Amino acid sequence: MPNETTNEASEVVQLRIEKFHRMCEQGDYPYAATRFNVNAHTSDINNMFEDYEGKQVSMAGRVMAKRGQGKIAFFDLLDSAGKIQLYLKADSFVGDGYEKALVCDIGDIIGVEGNVLKTQRGQISILVSKLTLLSKAIQVLPEKFHGLKDPDLRYRQRYVDLIVTQGVREVFIARSKIVSSVRRFMDGNGFLEVATPVLSTLAGGATARPFVTHHNALNMPMYMRIAPELPLKRLIVGGFDKVYEIANVFRNEGMDATHNPEFTMMESYQAYAGYEDVMAMVESLISTVAQEALATTEVETSKGMVSLKPPFAKARMDDLVLEHTGVDFDKMQTLEEALEAAKKLHIEVKAGYGIGKIIEEAFNDYVEDKLLEPTFVTHHPTEISPLSKRCHDDPRYTERFELFIAGREFANGFSELNDPFDQRARFKEQADKKSAGDDEAHPYDDDYINALEVGLPPTGGVGIGIDRLVMLLTGEESIRDVILFPTMKPIRND
Repeated sequence: MPNETTNEASEVVQLRIEKFHRMCEQGDYPYAATRFNVNAHTSDINNMFEDYEGKQVSMAGRVMAKRGQGKIAFFDLLDSAGKIQLYLKADSFVGDGYEKALVCDIGDIIGVEGNVLKTQRGQISILVSKLTLLSKAIQVLPEKFHGLKDPDLRYRQRYVDLIVTQGVREVFIARSKIVSSVRRFMDGNGFLEVATPVLSTLAGGATARPFVTHHNALNMPMYMRIAPELPLKRLIVGGFDKVYEIANVFRNEGMDATHNPEFTMMESYQAYAGYEDVMAMVESLISTVAQEALATTEVETSKGMVSLKPPFAKARMDDLVLEHTGVDFDKMQTLEEALEAAKKLHIEVKAGYGIGKIIEEAFNDYVEDKLLEPTFVTHHPTEISPLSKRCHDDPRYTERFELFIAGREFANGFSELNDPFDQRARFKEQADKKSAGDDEAHPYDDDYINALEVGLPPTGGVGIGIDRLVMLLTGEESIRDVILFPTMKPIRND
């Protein structure tokens, strides 16, 4: 295990390897066990001691500490639910069982049988009468069980992190409960959970650079999905009124505190609903999940306390840009005006940017991180919203929203564009951008146009970042702390 291991720890590893060989020679193969009967867990005993006092229990877990000598010893046992003290007395064992028990090392996985009691000091413990070595630990856990000091190593060796870093297990238990809460909310509101392809011949549904792979049998490139949007909307075309998917998606982009190349999102689509209906659903979902997970809708963030109680604020993107920069892009008639304003605002403008894209960049630079309370930012420029329905009163903008909380985006939704002629034109614009070198432009999807020509009813859809929602509700500041196995650059051994 290439980690923070010192020369002293390496010596301990060698001693454990030698111990393993001695055990094998003595007929005590330390990996012989195939099962162990467990009838109690640490949390049960610690929380309901009166129900267990004096009773015989059978438990299993990992040795995390050893104390004592002679005829009495104490181990700390860690199982999936917590930690408990093991009380070992020589006269409680049969034969040489006590001596064999003392041979166990910190990190070994053991099974024990014994009676539940409190020691003279009032410590809830298991008076062990039998100990079985279930799996020998060769590697050395980080010193004194305070957790891995190297944060990079925590993510590379999550299996060690889960054992020794306090609070890590609780985050992922909370994540599981949050996802279950999201699923209950969606199911309870009549949505059908479905599964759509991870691999496809086109990477659509968002503007992002995809991961590319190759299908050998068909001898053609394939793409990891960047969003499940287009398959889900095809299901609405097919006659389902409400569908959703909790999906892992893949985007070939940079990594930071809120971005990982593989992440989880919940996307849903509802026939006969518009973006205002979807906003109402989103604020209800987030407040409900928060209440179930935290028993409150008040959450602490790095930017201060935030209330997740509906209704959330709403504001147009161009109005927010005007408020924070003093520049009214909405009144600009020419790209030249917008370029001049962008220059004064020190906004980097790339080839192909229109007024709409410049508005978005101004929002990203001057507004986004200032939105503390939950805020639906609406009316995104059509230029940056290739799948959104245009506003009837001003086709420069779309019926789209993004939800921001404590300066971070949590959801993106809109009234779905169901006009096949408009969609074809926008796909063509995106295809031109891709041909010009924009790797994140949306591909032209001829079959999706065909689906729209079959007929997509008025539909509202949204994508919600599950990882960021977990971050918000657990107080974590890095996406890597809420993903069990975040993407990491391989360690070079040369």
